Amino acid sequence: MTAPAIYLASKSARREELLRQLGIEFTVLRVREAPGRDRDVAEGARNAEPPLHYVERMARTKATVGWQRMLQRGLPPRPVLGADTEVVLDGSVFGKPQDATDAIWMLRRLSGRTHEVLTAVALCWDQKLVAEISTSAVSFRELSDDEIARYVATGEPFGKAGAYAVQGRAASFVSRIDGSYSGVMGLPLYETAQALAAVGFSVL
Repeated sequence: MTAPAIYLASKSARREELLRQLGIEFTVLRVREAPGRDRDVAEGARNAEPPLHYVERMARTKATVGWQRMLQRGLPPRPVLGADTEVVLDGSVFGKPQDATDAIWMLRRLSGRTHEVLTAVALCWDQKLVAEISTSAVSFRELSDDEIARYVATGEPFGKAGAYAVQGRAASFVSRIDGSYSGVMGLPLYETAQALAAVGFSVL
C-alpha cells in the first residue's frame, strides 16, 4: 500500500489542515461553486432521519458527487474524500447557523450541557465507496449571554456546525471531550486512515 494523492470534496480549511497533518497530498475539488446553479449536495435531514444516518448519507453523497465531477472534468483518477460533521443535542441536529440570532440560540442550548459531535468520512475509489463514523461527546461549561454575544460578534461561529470551532476561541467553552478531537474539528484522522486502508492505501 502507498500513500495516495486524493481529492477533497470540501472547502473546509480545517479538513485541509488535518489532511496535511497526516501528510496526505490532496487537491480541493469544489462541487457546488458555480453561481446560479442548484447545489450539487442538498444538505438537510429527511423527516425523522436519525442523525447517524444523516451524517453518513451526507458524507457518502459528497464523495460520490465529487467522483462524478472528477470524471466529468477529465481529471486524473484519484480517491475522493467527502466528510460531514454535525452537532447533536437531545436527538436534534444543529447544523451551521443561518445568522447571528441562530448562532446565539444554538450556543444557549449547548451551554452547560454535553452534546454529541458526529463526523462521517466517506471515500470513493474505483468501484468502492466506504464510510467511517466518529462519535464524540463534548461538554460545555455554563456560558453567560455576554460571552455568547461577544463570541458570535467575532464571526467564528458562522460556517461551523453547532456555531462553534473547538480549535478556535470556543476552546475556552469546552470542559471535556470524550472521543476524537480531530473528529470534533471536522475530520477524524483515525477513521480517515481506516477508510484509505479499506480501499488499498496507507498514510505511511
